[in-house]
Amino acid sequence: MNQTTAPILDDPAVRLTSGRLLARNSIWNLAGQILPLLVAVVSIPVLVRGLGTDRFGILLIAWAVIGYFGIFDFGISRALTQLVARRLGGGDAEIGPLVGTGLLLLLGLGLVGGTCVAATSGWMVHRLLRVPVYLQAETFSALLLLGLALPAVIVAAGLRGVLEAHQRFGVSNAIRIPLGALTYLGPILVLPFTHSLVAVLGVLIAIRYLVIGAYVWWCMGLVGGPRRLISFDAASALPLIRFGGWMTVSNLISPLMSYMDRFVVGAFLSVTAVAYYATPYDLVTRLLLIPAGLAAVLFPAFAATVQGGSDRAALLFSRGLKYTFIALFPAVLLVVAFAKEGLGVWLGLTFAGHSTHVLQLLAIGVLINSVAQIAFALVQGLGRADLTAKLHLLEVPVYTVMLLALVVSKGIDGAAAAWLLRVAVDMLLLLLISGRLLSKAIPATKAICLGVFVATLSLLVPVLDLPLPVRAIYAVLLLSGFGVVAWVRLLTATERAFGRRSLVRLAAARRPSQ
Repeated sequence: MNQTTAPILDDPAVRLTSGRLLARNSIWNLAGQILPLLVAVVSIPVLVRGLGTDRFGILLIAWAVIGYFGIFDFGISRALTQLVARRLGGGDAEIGPLVGTGLLLLLGLGLVGGTCVAATSGWMVHRLLRVPVYLQAETFSALLLLGLALPAVIVAAGLRGVLEAHQRFGVSNAIRIPLGALTYLGPILVLPFTHSLVAVLGVLIAIRYLVIGAYVWWCMGLVGGPRRLISFDAASALPLIRFGGWMTVSNLISPLMSYMDRFVVGAFLSVTAVAYYATPYDLVTRLLLIPAGLAAVLFPAFAATVQGGSDRAALLFSRGLKYTFIALFPAVLLVVAFAKEGLGVWLGLTFAGHSTHVLQLLAIGVLINSVAQIAFALVQGLGRADLTAKLHLLEVPVYTVMLLALVVSKGIDGAAAAWLLRVAVDMLLLLLISGRLLSKAIPATKAICLGVFVATLSLLVPVLDLPLPVRAIYAVLLLSGFGVVAWVRLLTATERAFGRRSLVRLAAARRPSQ
């Protein structure tokens, strides 16, 4: 027995992709996204009152600049994750030159991005933004200071990618969660002393560089010392730039397609219609945090299996599709079944009257898109970022025409339908590409296509204007049936046994001690 299991345990790809490790990392990732969001919900009202509306608006712009100028890494941070994970999975522990090259490239790009922000600060203050006269000097100084944050933001993304390639998501999120919280809490700590935007951004920049220090501390041990973090290898630069270039195409097009619909709605309908459309969109797409967290963990896992054969990758892919579908379907069903009542309680009956069908169609799209995210992670994890970029380039003109036609003819319901159709086609094409790249994944792609098709048909029933009792009964019956099918047909015997043990432990933990 030891002779058969020892080689498996010694396989680097298996160690980096064990089910228990990936499950724990997925939970870490989800916490890393949700906890800072909760801090933001509590902190934003305090910041609005403390800074005032004008200063808070400028702070929002500063946060947006930090987020948007993350594209200045040109996909190299994700390329670094893929290439490092690929080497580790193949048993090659010599990653120092690759990591050092990637970080130096990111530092150079960060300096370019920071210089661009500093050089355009005057134009942004006096031409682009309608900054009140009394805040112009303060805003100009704050934006100049903001340029110093860009190198830290971009290099931190690369260091985080190195940790994630090693499946150190616990460490990554132990740093990321305080960073996300301090992004909002840091300015609050400044408020008792000053309301100056320069002081606020100074604190945020100091936090960013403290985070860099934490990342460097952990990464030094992984690459073999501090010198490896600043070494340059010309042979490693080309693969990073090639993969990162294709990633940049996707990074530019994806936000365009994500926000195009609200601009089209605003141009052809009204800004009020934008509110009726964008509010349910922003609400229901929060569910994508679940597959996004899993996909982020699976991306380096897929990369680690590239050199070790396709069996492990196919197994991870099948599990990723299955767990995503099982996790999202109940939530989407409840949203679709009770969209009208939920919107009515939250935003009022008038809002619900305009946005119910939008929320329902978008929720179905979220289920489909969650599956697509796993396929997207597989394709890129296998090193084919060029295929996802080309797919996005093909989708843009088709989606634009379809969106315009449906918005003009069906209003905001048409916009939601266009988004649903786009993500459905995107999922089918990504699953097709996945099957071509990994033939052993074909059974999983066929099964998930059938499952999503049946689920979509079942979810369309509550979209009809049925009475609440009918929708409630239908939701209960469908949810019960789904639970039985998932337990009997989707989960394996090992997974069912694990589920039973988990339930027993949970019941024991809740039982009062005697």
